[in-house]
Amino acid sequence: MESQLAAKGSSGGDLFERCKPYIAMISLQFGYAGMNIITKVSLNHGMSHYVLVTYRHAFATLSIAPFALILERKVRPKITFSLFLQIFVLGLLGPVIDQNFYYAGLKYTSPTFSCAMSNILPAMTFVMAVLFRMEKVHIRKVMYQAKVVGTLVTVAGAMLMTLYKGPIVEMVWTRHAHPHQANVVPASAVESADKDWLKGSIFLIIATLAWASLFILQTYTLRSFSSAPLSLTSLICFMGTLQAVAVTLVMEHRPNVWSIGWDMNLLAAAYAGIVTSSIAYYVQGLVIEKRGPVFASAFSPLMMIVVAIMGSFILAEKIYLGGVLGGILIVAGLYSVLWGKYKENKERKEIEALSLPVVVKSILVYEEEISDAAAAAAGKFTTHDHMIELVDEVVLEKAKAKAFALVAAEESKGLELGK
Repeated sequence: MESQLAAKGSSGGDLFERCKPYIAMISLQFGYAGMNIITKVSLNHGMSHYVLVTYRHAFATLSIAPFALILERKVRPKITFSLFLQIFVLGLLGPVIDQNFYYAGLKYTSPTFSCAMSNILPAMTFVMAVLFRMEKVHIRKVMYQAKVVGTLVTVAGAMLMTLYKGPIVEMVWTRHAHPHQANVVPASAVESADKDWLKGSIFLIIATLAWASLFILQTYTLRSFSSAPLSLTSLICFMGTLQAVAVTLVMEHRPNVWSIGWDMNLLAAAYAGIVTSSIAYYVQGLVIEKRGPVFASAFSPLMMIVVAIMGSFILAEKIYLGGVLGGILIVAGLYSVLWGKYKENKERKEIEALSLPVVVKSILVYEEEISDAAAAAAGKFTTHDHMIELVDEVVLEKAKAKAFALVAAEESKGLELGK
């Protein structure tokens, strides 16, 4: 009985460990959704997005740096010039470029549109990961075809959202919200709004490109900070704060833009800094370390749904047909990329599970059952009751070379013992 309870407890613990990355990323999407709504309200009330980015990362630094100083003081790596440059670029990509362009795009469009556009992130991350050889593409395999097709569909959805606005789509709960709203809008106002929409779309694409670049570089930097992720988060936020101050001083020449009171502006900066910068950067780093950058960027559709519901209630946000159609394409492409990534990870685990001793044992015990060179080149070895197929040709060749070397060594030892 005790052994059964222990087994159940162990399986439950394993299930929770497997679910932790999913729980973390889903929780982050709700946090991001709240940030989008609060920030949109603040920007509508005239807050400069440059100042918002500066205050946001100042709050983030103050909230997470004490934990990093106390908990990781003995495991923090030495900051070399190379690491300093990486942290500098991470601060530039995330806090400065990504956030300023994202807030500018949010100001010119809407929270739901901004969230939908950010769903091109996995496709951009995949393309950049391929360019930096973090992802492999064997176009003859279905999993890689799914990732490539998903990327193309995602880009098509983003282009549709950018170039086609379409009529307003009424939600069930907003259909009678403005029954007396005028239907006639001046042509000049429509033209100006369309230009702002296009400008905002371009800003959001630039922000997403910077975000994908941050994912890629963060993957490399985490190799040095694997034992001190809080310290890395603190350094990125601190570096981003300094850079954001410099950018704000250049872009904003009015001293009063820095003033902030006990209002929505303070709430937006504090919420964004504590929840979506410090906590999000830290959790995101942990998930990237465990599951990779593509997985970490695959949960943004949930944020879009939450923001669409909240925005229609709180901001009376208008949702356009082009955004809906483009969003559907983006989500379809997103999950095509995610499916391909899942199949790739599954295949990699199967290859890793096929350890060298198993191959050696198969050769030693069933050497007579190994087929000719053509079958061996196909990567197939006959074992007790099934065929093991090594999918990765490079892994296959290395395993075969080591296995036959060990077989030769064993045979030579046997000959020496026979003498």
